Amino acid sequence: MTIPTDATVTTAPAASRPRPGTGSDFARLSQRITEAGLLRRRPGYYTVRLALVSGLLAAGWTAFVTLGDTWWQLAVAAFLALMFGQVALVAHDLAHRQIFPKRRASAVWGQLFGNLGIGMSYGWWMNKHTRHHANPNHEELDPDVAPDILVWSTEQARNSNGLARFIGGHQAFLFLPLLTLEGFNLHVASVRALRSPTMKNRLLEGTLLLLHMAAYLSALFLVLSPGKAVAFLAVHQCLFGVYLGCTFAPNHKGMPTLTGDDRPDFLRRQVLTSRNVRGGRLSDVMLGGLNYQIEHHLFPSMPTPHLRRAQAVVRAYCAEIDVPYHETSLIQSYREALTHLHRVGEPIRRQHKAS
Repeated sequence: MTIPTDATVTTAPAASRPRPGTGSDFARLSQRITEAGLLRRRPGYYTVRLALVSGLLAAGWTAFVTLGDTWWQLAVAAFLALMFGQVALVAHDLAHRQIFPKRRASAVWGQLFGNLGIGMSYGWWMNKHTRHHANPNHEELDPDVAPDILVWSTEQARNSNGLARFIGGHQAFLFLPLLTLEGFNLHVASVRALRSPTMKNRLLEGTLLLLHMAAYLSALFLVLSPGKAVAFLAVHQCLFGVYLGCTFAPNHKGMPTLTGDDRPDFLRRQVLTSRNVRGGRLSDVMLGGLNYQIEHHLFPSMPTPHLRRAQAVVRAYCAEIDVPYHETSLIQSYREALTHLHRVGEPIRRQHKAS
């Protein structure tokens, strides 16, 4: 594996590293995090956050009904795209049981926010995201870097076919336009997942998805003329996809990938494949805490408001044990991801030139 040359890397002399025989590196870090109280739940924070997100989502739909048949609805569509993204981030925290300790409570609220609220299957997404967390950036085990439309390594590029082979050579330039389809893709994948034998609560998940789609489309075509309804749907879903994609893209894209039996210990597997994004409180809100991706991957159930404090502990500890810790700006994170996508597409560009 290689680390980007502009990574923020902190190291320490070997003498200052923890002595062998005193537990794993992650166990020692976990003890420090626990002693700092950073794994304690934050019911007050999440009560306020869920109320705010729900209230703003309701306010958006209220404005939609109040405005009626007007092109100003496209501004409402943009606002609701942002709110759909925030609801998805809430569902993400529910899936990691940051809010409720019990699996059932997390699933119930996740299905309400995910399936009914934004038309995204909570069960499908949780299954996919759990596999990602277990093996981030592993080309055979992480579904987020499986070669589908995009390729994530030169080896995938050499063996690509279909759509990935067609666009892979220029995927860096097409990445942002493709994100406009991500909202639609989430809905389609959610419906397709209902046929999967691994899908639990298939009837409930399917019913909630159907209710969302029926209510959503009915609202659009009852309040708006057909042309405005189609425009609203396009603006809303395209911006939702772009927002969600731009929220998740900085986390791992362009970081080292793993293959085969290349499986470092848990701490290194999570730290070396993840990227943090610098920023203030606005970044924390807009990215839902995912800007602390390293800390989130090490402690998935840690409440979002604790991630900022945990960063200081994790970064210092990585320096002690000489593990590279990568942190950069939001713009630079996109630059690194797009540069990586362009670089790994080189074999496809060569093949196209040869033919």
